[in-house]
Parts: sequence; C-alpha cells; structure tokens
Amino acid sequence: MFAVVRTGGKQYRVAPGDKIVIEKIAGEAGDTIQLGDVLLAGEGAELRSTDGLTVAAEIIAQAKAEKVIVFKKRRRHNYRRKKGHRQQHTILRIVAIGDQRAEPAPKKAKAAKPAAQAGAAGTPAADAPAQTATPVDAAEAAPAAAAKKPRAKKSDADAPADSEAHVQAPLKVEGAESEMTDSPVAAKRSRKAAKDDGE
Repeated sequence: MFAVVRTGGKQYRVAPGDKIVIEKIAGEAGDTIQLGDVLLAGEGAELRSTDGLTVAAEIIAQAKAEKVIVFKKRRRHNYRRKKGHRQQHTILRIVAIGDQRAEPAPKKAKAAKPAAQAGAAGTPAADAPAQTATPVDAAEAAPAAAAKKPRAKKSDADAPADSEAHVQAPLKVEGAESEMTDSPVAAKRSRKAAKDDGE
C-alpha cells in the first residue's frame, strides 16, 4: 500500500517501512507522529478513499542539511554580505498507513569472513560479522565513528634518525653581492669591517 502525504508544503509518496526526510517538525528521536493530510492512497493501480486515513511515522533523528552560503553584493558600492544557512530536517520512518503496518525486516544470517582472511588479520574485529547499513543509518553513525577514530602514528621510516641533522637552507646565498639579497645589517657590518681594516 502507498500514500501521498503533504507536510511542510511538500508532498511525499510513502509506503510502510520507507524513510523520508521532511521539513522540521516538533518531536524527539523515537517519538511517533501522525501525518493526517493524506492526499491519495492506494494499492497497485487501485485507489482507496482517504477519509479518516492517517499515516503513522516514527522520528529517527532531527538533522541539518548541508550549509548554503548566501552572498550579496552590489557592484561599485563596496557592499558585500556573506551568511551561511543550514536547513533543519526531520528524518522519519513510516510505520503504518491506516491499519496496514510495516512488515518487520527478516533477520539476516550472520556472515562470517573466510578463515584465511580472519587468520591473516589476527584481530577480534576481523572475526566480527559484516553488517549492512542504509544511507540514513550510515549518516547517523558517521559522526560517532569519526569521534572514535584513533590518531595515526608516524612509522619509523618517516621519522629521521637521531644521527641525521636537519639542514636548513642558508639565509644568504654565497656570492650574492646585491643589496637586495643581502641583509642591511650584514652589509653594514662588512663595510665597517672593511673600514677598520683600511685604517
């Protein structure tokens, strides 16, 4: 069964189990809401009456869209204004349309990695089963995974040996006689030394 609902000035075609991103509505993650503005409902090519029909949905998360830069400029008037904006969204999972509920997803069998790969890795994480995630679940888990990521360590090959000395480029190039390349202090010292030697 499907339905077309209107919320936030937009229309969405939904079915039980679908995930949609709509304009922000009040509620916390895990709350159940009712979308009462159903424009169309049906199953296959057959349409149903929408009188008293509601769509039940569960709030997955309150999120923000990508940043949009608003830049205003008026030529020849030194007028520039730069402002950023992130639209607030609500991510919903459609639970039911009328009395038809979403079928629970069948539990997937745990897929084990081949023994050759698990033995080569030798870590407990390699023995863990692989999990698949939807794009919305991946977007929710990305900030948590980024926070837990360990910092990279420098390898011994990249680090310089203790016996090696870091050589910096000389500030003055040998044989450069131009006043532009020599520092004024060094030029003054050399003139003073030449004057002292001459006397």
